[in-house]
Parts: sequence; structure tokens; C-alpha cells
Amino acid sequence: MDPLLSLGAGLLLLALWVRHKGLEYLLVHHRWVFVCLFLLPLSVLFDIYYQLRAWAVWRLHSAPRQHGQRVRHIQAQVQEWKNEGGKTYMCTGRPGWLTVSLRVGKYKKIHKNIVINLMDILEVDIERQVVRVEPLVTMGQLTAHLNPMGWTLPVVPELDDLTVGGLIMGTGIESSSHIYGLFQHTCLAYELVLADGSLVRCTPTENSDLFYAVPWSCGTLGFLVAAEIKIIPAKKYVKLHYKPVRGLEKICEKFTEESKKKENNFVEGLVYSLEEAVIMTGVLTDEAEDSQINRIGNYYKPWFFKHAEKYLKANQTGIEYIPSRHYYHRHTRSIFWELQDIIPFGNNPVFRYLFGWMVPPKISLLKLTQGEAIRKLYEQHHVVQDMLVPMKSLEKSIITFHSDLNVYPLWLCPFILPNNPGMVHPKGDEMELYVDIGAYGEPKTKQFEARASMRQMEKFVRNVHGFQMLYADCYMNREEFWDMFDGSLYHKLREQMNCKNAFPEVYDKICKAARH
Repeated sequence: MDPLLSLGAGLLLLALWVRHKGLEYLLVHHRWVFVCLFLLPLSVLFDIYYQLRAWAVWRLHSAPRQHGQRVRHIQAQVQEWKNEGGKTYMCTGRPGWLTVSLRVGKYKKIHKNIVINLMDILEVDIERQVVRVEPLVTMGQLTAHLNPMGWTLPVVPELDDLTVGGLIMGTGIESSSHIYGLFQHTCLAYELVLADGSLVRCTPTENSDLFYAVPWSCGTLGFLVAAEIKIIPAKKYVKLHYKPVRGLEKICEKFTEESKKKENNFVEGLVYSLEEAVIMTGVLTDEAEDSQINRIGNYYKPWFFKHAEKYLKANQTGIEYIPSRHYYHRHTRSIFWELQDIIPFGNNPVFRYLFGWMVPPKISLLKLTQGEAIRKLYEQHHVVQDMLVPMKSLEKSIITFHSDLNVYPLWLCPFILPNNPGMVHPKGDEMELYVDIGAYGEPKTKQFEARASMRQMEKFVRNVHGFQMLYADCYMNREEFWDMFDGSLYHKLREQMNCKNAFPEVYDKICKAARH
């Protein structure tokens, strides 16, 4: 009983301390206590529930049979909204805290919530090399289903909890995007329930305007109910080359050079300072040398960005064979490097071995429990931004990130951007090589002020013909927003499909200048 008594005494002292200091003080200044004691165990229970549910659906083959019924229920809700006079906008009924975006959508409190319970894999068509899924299917769910069958997605955006719907209505990217483009460019068809309650299928040749307008529209043209995504044969391992590079000019030259090589299945850069980076290139393979296999996804392994940094500190190149699914989700356990700000000792070997199997906490639970004090603290002293800029502007973009934010590491991910219709395409007539620069963490620049600094950053991105991912805080006014994005096709369809009274404009839905 001695260990139990000690544990009880410890919990009692903790409770008394929390009562003395106040729960808000604990959540703001010692958030790791709350995360470790409550959110990590709760996140494990969430995972177990969804895994059991996915297994049951797979065993019973219920998803395809029930899909049509669920879609009809959505259509009935839209019809009900019409019968009520369509007095407010419609939006999905999914709570804002469940999304991976750090933004909490307050509009859900005043809009008509349409319940969309679509979270299943419907069909894997090996002959056509297509997977048909519902919008709430996650990347973790998809890779767990496809990889044992010998298949994978061409682009597997990093975090496990990212949903197909979010990646289509917003966007998604991964280190294979220099070959395949953004997540939307691997999609072959969308099925949507429109403002009039009709069910429409769109492809590049059928209802093509709608097909190209849906990505980046953030659910303001209709409700996504299914998507068909291209699949490709999977291999067991990724042969990953680590190369430390010093000097900004050399970093940009090497990264651009590797991004143009189609023989590289994966290209990624981690920039640790203005003059230091590790550039990684990967090739899919079924063969591996046992002594060089690194199962980086195992719970007790170092966080990937810390592991890669070792090659920089040692100033040596390296080669490893990483199991494919471990590679696809290599940044998941540390939420890139965000978790080090929440659990400062999270990469300590003792913590990893004892509690690493519970990591990471669900982003949705972090949002649900952050409170107003933490939300304001994060808004003013923390950035989570992805800026998509032409590769030719990489060097001056990194300099701008350094002077305006000074956040490291920076994530570099190359992608090819085709000249398709829609909100996002190159300014010229041909496809162009772009790069996603991701900044996640606390800015170290002395003059940082959230609104002013981000508006300066957004202006730079507009000037180089780049784009801002819309999951993050956006401070542009309406004119600036539509200067960055091409709204011609989007506005045309909103007019044609009577969306103006049914859904808010994408700017009003996501930009801070428009939200109250």
C-alpha cells in the first residue's frame, strides 16, 4: 500500500496547490501538468475508440451500405433549412475544437449546423488505383488501411488527425509534393451536396468548374460527402539521406537542386538557423540493410526533428531505412516541434520510455481546454503559419522569415503547382516549382507584434506571388485577400449555384479582419 499512499499524498498536494494558485494559473504557466495528467490519457482513449470503430466498420462492411442513407440525411437537413426560409448561413455541425486548425470557428454558434457523420473508407478499387472515402477519414486511418494492402497515397500530409475534407477544402502537402503537387492534385472526383440540396459529382471532365473551385473554398460552395483519391503501390521502406548544409545561399541551391530531381521520391528541409539546415531526400524501396533500419515512429524514439539535428551537430551525412508508415508520420509524435513548448521535457529519454506511448495529445483536446488566457497568449506570442512561395524566392523568403519572426526550425517542403483553374495557381501560363515554408513556435524577434508582423509577412508573400495556408490566422483585408487568391471562378460559381445566401464567403469565414 506504500506506493498507493505516496501517490494519493502526491495527488492531494497537487490538488491543494492548484486550488491555491488557481486552475487558470496552472493552465497558462504549467500547462504540461494538465496535459500529462489528463489530456494524454484522454487522447489514448480517443484513439482506441476510433480504431475500434474503424475495425468494426471494416469487419461488418457497413460503410458503403450506410453512405447513401447518411447523404440523404444531409440533403434532408438542407431541405429543412430551405423550408425555414434560409435565414442564416449553413455550416458543418462538427464542433470547431475538433478541427486541427488552431482557429476556433465562432460562426458555428450563429449558423445552421448541418450534421455530417461521414468518417469511413468506402472502397479501394485496385484496378482503377483509386480509394473512395468520406470527408472525415483521417490520414492515420487511411495509411493504416492502405499500407497493409500494398498501397498508399501519393501525398500523405503529415499529422495523423488531418482529414480528407480539411485537406480538400483547405489544402495539404508532403515531401512527395514536388512530384505530385498538393493533396488536391491527387484527387480525381468530389461528391457534394449543394445549397439546393442536390447531390453532384464533379471531375476534371464533369462539372469541371466546380471540381477546380472546391479546393481552398473552405466549405463555402457545398458540403463534401465523398472523394476519390489516386493511390500508388507502396514499398516497405524509405531510404533517407541526411545532408547538413551551411550558408543560406548553399542551403537554397541544394534544396532547389534536390527538389527538381524526379528520382527523389521525397524532399524535405529543416532550417535550424539562418545559416544551418539539414536537407533530406528519400527513395522508396523494399530492400533494407538491417543495421541501418530506424523505426523512428516507435514511441521511445527521439523526436524526428531532434534526430535530424544530430547530423548537423556532427557535421556528417547519413543514410537510414525508415519503415514507410513511420516516415509518413515522422513529425506526428512531436506535432512537428510544437510539443516542446507544451511539454518541455517531452524528448527526454526517461519521459519517452515511460510515457511516450501516449504522445501526442490530441490537437482538438488542446484547443478545447486552452481557455481564453492561453488563446490570447498564443495569438500574441506564438505563430503557426505556412506560406507557399515560388522556389525562386526561397532565399529572400527565409531572410524575411528571419527578420520578421526569427522562429526555428523552419520546415521546407517543395511542391509543383500546375496552372489549373481555381483560387491557387502560378501567375504564368505554366506549372511552377513552389516551396512551403512552415513556421511554428515563439517568435524571437524583439519587435514582433502579432497583427503588424503578420500583415508585413502577408504583404511580402503577395509581392512574390505566393499564398498563405488558410488554416492559420490571416490578417489581410478583403482586397488584399483577393489580390493573393484568384477569386474569378469561385465568385462565378457562388453566383450560379445560389451560394451567397447559403454559405459565407471564404474570406468572411477565415480572416480575422472579417470575424467578430
